[in-house]
Amino acid sequence: MTHDHDLVLRPTAAQTRAALNPPAGRIGGDLVVETLSGLGATTVFGLPGQHALGMFDALRRSDLRYVGLRVENNAGFAADAYGRITGEAAPLLLSTGPGALMSLAALQEAAAASAPVLAIGSQVPVAGLGGGRHGYLHELRDQQASFRDVVKSVHTVRTQAQIPSAIAAAWKSALTAPHGPVWVEIPEDVLRAETSLPVVTAMDATPDEVVPRPELTAVAADLLAKAARPVIVAGGGVVRSDASGKLRALAERINAPVVTTFGGKGAFPWTHPLSLQSWLEDRHTTDFLEDADVLLVVGSGLGELSSNYHTFAPRGRVIQIEADAGKLESNHPALGIHADARLALQALLETVEARPDAEAPERVRAVLAKVRDRLAAQDLGLEQRVVAAVREALPDRAPSFWDMTILAYWAWSAFDARRPNTMHSAQGSGGLGYGFPAALGAAVADPTTPVLAVSGDGGAMYSIAELATAKQYGLDVTWLIVDDGGYGILRAYMTDAFGEATAAATDLSRPDFVALAASFGVPATLTTPDTLTKDLSEALATPGPSVVVLPALLRMFEPTHL
Repeated sequence: MTHDHDLVLRPTAAQTRAALNPPAGRIGGDLVVETLSGLGATTVFGLPGQHALGMFDALRRSDLRYVGLRVENNAGFAADAYGRITGEAAPLLLSTGPGALMSLAALQEAAAASAPVLAIGSQVPVAGLGGGRHGYLHELRDQQASFRDVVKSVHTVRTQAQIPSAIAAAWKSALTAPHGPVWVEIPEDVLRAETSLPVVTAMDATPDEVVPRPELTAVAADLLAKAARPVIVAGGGVVRSDASGKLRALAERINAPVVTTFGGKGAFPWTHPLSLQSWLEDRHTTDFLEDADVLLVVGSGLGELSSNYHTFAPRGRVIQIEADAGKLESNHPALGIHADARLALQALLETVEARPDAEAPERVRAVLAKVRDRLAAQDLGLEQRVVAAVREALPDRAPSFWDMTILAYWAWSAFDARRPNTMHSAQGSGGLGYGFPAALGAAVADPTTPVLAVSGDGGAMYSIAELATAKQYGLDVTWLIVDDGGYGILRAYMTDAFGEATAAATDLSRPDFVALAASFGVPATLTTPDTLTKDLSEALATPGPSVVVLPALLRMFEPTHL
């Protein structure tokens, strides 16, 4: 008997002829780029290296768009942002040893933020695999071991025939919830050798769905419907699964206030009557969450930042929906539902009964009023003006990418993202240098809107070389650099903890950023808090890269977890 799948797998006469007569001059690198094209990739990021030249040679014979950055770590940040914006796996081509290892910090951020990055690195020749010390250039005893604790999955190729399957398996892994980075490594001689294998055609690597168990969503729906004071914490998983509409529908059905984590910015409308916004580093918000008799946590592990530095101690019943099984109930006992946020919210919407509560908006207003009063008592007018100026200048559709800097720490709590998937920061792993290269990746992903990057002067120095990348590709990114003369937040942390900062470590000599940008052919403006909205608006409205420098010494609001 003939089954349907037998008919699908049977090649046509034309396919057979093409397979039996592949084009001449192809090498192992062609199998890499053909597989990426067959999986649906259109763009790759990276940096060439001697062992990886087989892949880069093959790019000349493909339709893939290549975007090259100046440092591997920055290329990884660009791929991370491309994955966040598009929801597609972002290929990242790297060389062996030093080139590969330079990407680790970026891949850690992608792992922490669940960004789908498909890193493909070269390796020493096949004869050098296995830990022997042959003295090859860039040789490591076990290169993949350096990646195994960072990425979701590791795939090592030893023959050309393994290339399509290994890349397809990695692609599927990267896009199965929770999204994340993956690592494929291919020896140099496998990439450079001629191949007689057929051209790789379209491939299916459909990610698995993480579906909630119905008996668990039934219990969750019953708890929420009967709750006296339900509250929802919406994390980054809501944004990544495109579930903000379902979140709003559920919140309105059961009249539950919603607070978004820093990774979940934009998951719920900022000015909605049920919106607690994102003031998670505030004791009033923490108290409100602790008072909930049922707390629904969607797409968040309630980690350090989301729990006000682990001071949050829920007194009610916790329901946690999380696609990453490692985060499920890792910080608090809960009714744990291992599932993609969108699928789980849909299941709840299909089963939960409406819950009237006319007082919920007033409880939200009371908490936000306490937050405002706390800030008003701390003389933080400058900081609030700067946040407001950036918000006023940034178009609603425009994404923003924030480095680890004081203004970003303010934005986590105080910035209205307005739309889902438009505000991103390096708070996943907390490394410096994320903002500008990530913004470049976002500009590649969607050239129809300007992109904002925000850095401090210390973090900016990690990424200065990428001004050349921005100019070379004409990427529409405006880079706001807040110059406070050093690592401002570390200066503040040291002063608070030890009474004085080690100036040699936290105070920095830095360049004239305006003149430096001009040397790359990138227009730059020196601004002030009073002219920031105007200058930033003009830069964002002008196509191509630009830099806006704001000399300002900003302070953080007082912590409430100590």
